[in-house]
This record gives sequence, structure tokens and C-alpha cells, in this order.
Amino acid sequence: MADGPSGRFVPGRELSAAFHAEVVGPLLADLPHSAALLGTGSDVLGYDTPVSTDHGWGPRMQVFVAAHLVDRARRVLDAGLPDSFRGWPVRFGWDAVPVRHHVEVAELGAWLRDRLGFDARDGVTTTDWLTTPQQALLEVTAGAVHLDHDGGLRRVQEALAWFPPQVHRWLLACQWTRIGQEEAFVGRTAQVGDEPGSRLVAARLVRELMRAAFLLDGRYWPYTKWFGTAFARLPIAAALGPALDRVLAADAFPAREAALVEAYGVVARAHNAAGVTEPVDPAVRPFHGRGFAVLGAERFAAACRRGLTDPWLLGLPPVGSVDQFADSTDVLSTAGVARRLRAVYST
Repeated sequence: MADGPSGRFVPGRELSAAFHAEVVGPLLADLPHSAALLGTGSDVLGYDTPVSTDHGWGPRMQVFVAAHLVDRARRVLDAGLPDSFRGWPVRFGWDAVPVRHHVEVAELGAWLRDRLGFDARDGVTTTDWLTTPQQALLEVTAGAVHLDHDGGLRRVQEALAWFPPQVHRWLLACQWTRIGQEEAFVGRTAQVGDEPGSRLVAARLVRELMRAAFLLDGRYWPYTKWFGTAFARLPIAAALGPALDRVLAADAFPAREAALVEAYGVVARAHNAAGVTEPVDPAVRPFHGRGFAVLGAERFAAACRRGLTDPWLLGLPPVGSVDQFADSTDVLSTAGVARRLRAVYST
């Protein structure tokens, strides 16, 4: 472990855990509290590297106490935190963030409402699931818990660990629909000499197949910066990744199509192995005699829909969750903005 900025790199999770064990925990020894490294930051997901330390990085965490103890805990920490910990400044700023310590004190419900727009301890509605970006769910469920004095924090993480079965099946149906809507365009654009268009559609399908892989494996996908890194850790990546690499590297349609056919087969077989629907034929087929091959992904979407029993989900257009149909950072990084899209699901 590193002793400071000049030493060997210490991942943020480890630094935060040590900071609680040696400094924050003893300062709050008389106050019942939970502590964790949650929220934004590459260190929360375990993806930080030495490059991450150039800004917004250092000893930090969230501390959760009862509402009537928030002010007291803040006063104790403001007065008692040292200037540095293992060589790292305890009070630091970056960009527009002023210099201060980064031990955030809050009541758990208030923090959840600020981060997600709802308190998961009160239950999670279907609309909550659909309007909460997966990155936001990771920011609550993937971080390190240092202390959970009453088990409340773990219960929240368990409640948000993965989509309910009906929501999961509907999201998978929507994901296959997205693939089905564009899979024929790789060939059609190439057919009319639009090579940039063919490359672009193929790249979009690569992302959609990767997203299907996350859904089939039961893991949330992170935002763009760490999307490929997280995908590489999925069990399916060993078989699917090389085919997707060939799709992106192909300089002509025949090679691009051959790689896509391979990728379609890998994901289709994974769908069948997951047992989320009855088996669906994973073989590709010609698209209306036009001379190029497609999976016919709508067949997989239809199989998912046949397994749905929730009438509300069945009545929705197949748009998926907020981070399936929206691609704006300003939407997906702000709970209040994402939740305003609840109107999309009005039936």
C-alpha cells in the first residue's frame, strides 16, 4: 500500500477503508453510524488507477447517521479530521469544487433521495426502476461498505442489487427490439455504397449486443468511460469480445457481416442458456432475400414478451429504461432530470 502521492498506488476503496478504520471511525466512536464509499468516482467502482489521482481523488467516504445526529457528526469531523492521511491531503478541491474535506455526513434516506430520487427503504416502484440509470444503481450497490451498524445500508444494497424478474424480462425484450430495428441496416447501407453508414450502424449494434450481454449476465452497465472495462469482466466477453473487435476493425462489409453473424450467435446462445424464455433458434437468416444475414432479433424480443405477466409493462411501448433510450450525460447523471422522463411511461 502507498504511504502517499509519491508511493505506490493505493486504490481508493482501500484508502477509504483505512481512513475510516484509523481516523473517522474513532472520531465517531460515540455515534451510531454507517460508513461507505459510494456515489460518483472511478474509485467507487474499483476502476481507479494512478491517473485518477490527478483531481478529485483522496481519502473520502459517506457517513450515515440518524437525522438528529447529522449536525453533531459534522461538527466532530470538522474539528477532528487531520490535515493529511497517509500523505494525501484530507481537505482538497478540484475544478469548481472548493477545498474541503470529503467525509459526507447525511441521513441515509435523504442521501438516497438526492442520489436516486427515492428512498429504496420504502420500496422501489416499477417506474423507479425504469427512470434510474444503471450507473446510479451501481453508485449505490457497487461501493465498499466500511461499517453498517444496523444493517440498513446492506438492506438497501440488496433491494437495489438487480431488477425484479418482470422488469428484467421487459428490459431484455426492449434490448432485443433495439437490435432488431437496426440489424438489417449494416447490409443495406453497404449495398448502396454508404461505407461510413455501415460502419456506424455496426458500431451501434456492437454496443447493443454488449448491453444485451450485461442484461443476460444480471449485471448493471456503467457509464461510457467504464463500459468496455466492465464488459471485459463478464464471462461472455471471452467468446463475444473477439467477434465484436472484428466488427469494429472490418474495412469492408463482408468481413463486418461475418463478425456480426458470429457475435449474434454468441449472444443468442447466451440468451437460451440463461433460461429467461423458451429456447429461440440462434441461427441467422437472410433479410427478405436482399443478400445479407440478420439474426431476426425480434424473435427473441417476442419470446421475452410472451413471458410477461405484468399488464402495465405489456402496455408500454418497447423503449426500455431511461439509459436504453436516452444518451445524454446531462440526463443520465442527474436524478431529477432522469425522473422527469417518467412521462414516457404514461399509458
